[in-house]
Amino acid sequence: MPGQFEPLPGGGAAVALDDVEISIIRSLAVQLLELIGPGPAEDASSDPLAELFAEGPSEPPSDPVLRRLFPDAYGDPEAAPQAEEAEEQRAYSAEFRRYTENDLRAGKRENALAVIRALDALASASASAGEEGAVLKLSPDESRQWLGALNDLRLAIGSRLEITDEDDTDLLYRLPDEDPRKPMVMAYLWLGGLQETLVTTLMP
Repeated sequence: MPGQFEPLPGGGAAVALDDVEISIIRSLAVQLLELIGPGPAEDASSDPLAELFAEGPSEPPSDPVLRRLFPDAYGDPEAAPQAEEAEEQRAYSAEFRRYTENDLRAGKRENALAVIRALDALASASASAGEEGAVLKLSPDESRQWLGALNDLRLAIGSRLEITDEDDTDLLYRLPDEDPRKPMVMAYLWLGGLQETLVTTLMP
């Protein structure tokens, strides 16, 4: 079980994490939460109708990581062969973004919060037992939330590392130890392993 998720009888997944691993994942999840930003104002969220009809932004985020997490639904207008087609893509993407981005952000916030809460409970339990690390056990629903959060974390780190395809990933393995990107690369590859094994546990 160390370093990878394994299926639990009856559904769900489990993975053994030490204190350092718990701290790394929690720190990354908190940073992701801060990047995504807060939800709608309290006065709006207290009114179900206002929340239902609340419009999100129509322009893509300026931060490249957020653009990776919330891409244009109709592709990159800059890649369109004609100006008219590019303008049409921008219009469609803006309309789609207005009515979907708030919900997408809320879902990603919930996933990141689920990770933080689970790790806080795990760290508290291991501290009470006087142990370094513990076995994290997730229900099927929690596993799906973790899968979403791990995917978002890898997208965020991959964006910072300017990874665009599989060839870029291959190059990461050959980075020298003194490269300042090395810690981020190691986190990216490690999270990828966790994500891959968690996907396996969710397969029928």
